[in-house]
Amino acid sequence: MAVLREVESRGAIETAKRIRQRISAVFIYGIAEGIVTSDPAEKLGAALKPLRKGRQPAITELKPLQKMIIAAEEDYARPLTRLALRLLALTAVRPNELRGAEWAEFEDLNGREPLWRIPATRMKGDLDRKEEIKGDHLVPLTPQAIAVLRALWPLSGDGRLVFPSNRHLHRPMSENAIGYLLNRAGYHGHHVPQGFRAAFSTIMNEWAERHGKDHDRKVIDLMLAHVPKEKVEGAYNRAAFMPRRRELAIIWADMLSECLPHPVILLDRPAKATASSSRRRAIAPVDEDFRFPSRRRAA
Repeated sequence: MAVLREVESRGAIETAKRIRQRISAVFIYGIAEGIVTSDPAEKLGAALKPLRKGRQPAITELKPLQKMIIAAEEDYARPLTRLALRLLALTAVRPNELRGAEWAEFEDLNGREPLWRIPATRMKGDLDRKEEIKGDHLVPLTPQAIAVLRALWPLSGDGRLVFPSNRHLHRPMSENAIGYLLNRAGYHGHHVPQGFRAAFSTIMNEWAERHGKDHDRKVIDLMLAHVPKEKVEGAYNRAAFMPRRRELAIIWADMLSECLPHPVILLDRPAKATASSSRRRAIAPVDEDFRFPSRRRAA
């Protein structure tokens, strides 16, 4: 308990809870091996401070948000993690929706209206949402998002997942990878991966207040996969306002990317050396004339 209280005193309540879990796991192993007879960490969770509930931290002003992205992308990380951060910022999808992205979910990548169709089964919501026939979330892709996917292709284009784990290519990247990158860049407690949704909502709603059209606020909510309270799930048209959604997506991407480096540059930045490899594999970006091969749509 003294060890956990010391961590708690720094305000790292979630970390204290995770450490308790690790300590408990050690003792459970010890019990199985006959080394000890009990787990002294088992009951400590109830004595720790509760996690603070409320809105997750997010930077919701454009210039500080750009500064944060630049700082994070300059830190040590796998190129795939940097590109995941960039695509998350551009699309404002939920982090888990990004992590589980499959190449087969992307449509018309070589055409004029590229689209990311996130299956209803992967969307946040209850069983009714996940079984809804037309419950897919449609994300119009901007030229900046396509540039990220082009940079990603040499990394994962020969597999099913866009963001595979470093160790297991059939599994998505760690749910903590982007968050750890933001923390290392100095933004712990200031911005989390989920915070890009709050940033998009705040900045774009402020823009719509000054320059937008009627119903832009509803369109922005639709882009975030929010369902209006007055609508039931089955009666909500998730494909509505697609031309305007594409226009707003481009406006957001243009504003956000104004001072950000091209995604290809992120491939050449240093990644942390691992025990199995102290040298990073050179990655050849695709050329400007590259065309994505056609793929079967995800089931």
